[in-house]
Amino acid sequence: MKPTAILLLHCPDQQGIITELTKFITDNQGNIVYLDQYVDRQDGVFFMRIEWELDTFLIPRDKIEEYIKTLYAQRYNMVCRLYFNDIKPRMAIFVSKMSHCLYDLLARYKAGEWDVEIPCIVSNHEDLRYIAEQFGIPYYVWSINKDHSNKEEVEKAEMELLKKEKVTFIVLARYMQIISEDMIQQYPNHIINIHHSFLPAFIGARPYHQAWTRGVKIIGATSHYVTSELDAGPIIEQDVVRITHKDTPESLVLKGRDLEKIVLSRAVTKHIERKILTYHNKTIIFS
Repeated sequence: MKPTAILLLHCPDQQGIITELTKFITDNQGNIVYLDQYVDRQDGVFFMRIEWELDTFLIPRDKIEEYIKTLYAQRYNMVCRLYFNDIKPRMAIFVSKMSHCLYDLLARYKAGEWDVEIPCIVSNHEDLRYIAEQFGIPYYVWSINKDHSNKEEVEKAEMELLKKEKVTFIVLARYMQIISEDMIQQYPNHIINIHHSFLPAFIGARPYHQAWTRGVKIIGATSHYVTSELDAGPIIEQDVVRITHKDTPESLVLKGRDLEKIVLSRAVTKHIERKILTYHNKTIIFS
């Protein structure tokens, strides 16, 4: 695969943006391999993802961002991020005791589905160390007291590890702890969570059993970026499955776990491919 540059941007909608950027790339002998754009008519905001090959591009890659900001970002009031496809994202996985999402993430990683590196797995329990060892990934445990008296100390140690390992984003694979404001600010829209979609109807323990008792006909899963408002961040991916009176609480749990794995992996895939733009509390997901 040839090295490419990927530009994600949003700005007030106005005439000439696509023409200007494509001309900039082609005039400098870049070959555009992907372009997708969307206009939010209600808010008057333009969103775009554009990717081009660098092997013949005249501008050195370490100068591209400077050129774009100088020539276009100020002119169009543009918020943009530049990535390169040959620089792999570095993903840290946070887990507690449930293994289904962790197994799925690591299986996809080992199968070569994702162009990503996983330097560490972080947990508040020892239970899943054996999985990390199966896949040869370092596993770090910081236990959190029941009264959370050491939580600040634990997160400080975790942040030091993430910095040391140059982690670029975090996946909460059923990590049963609330992430602090400090960590969220260090990784804005770069912490991905997964949970069942019964909230706020069935809060607390055994949500699938609560749903079965109520006779629900659809169960679902939601993956979103983490914000300071619990389980209310920009949604990346969702899915549902229908159930019937023949289902048991146990079959609901199994179907729910399958959904959680699938929905989380889809969200992680889009993030790794740099196909997500966040605006306010929504996401624009490029194809």
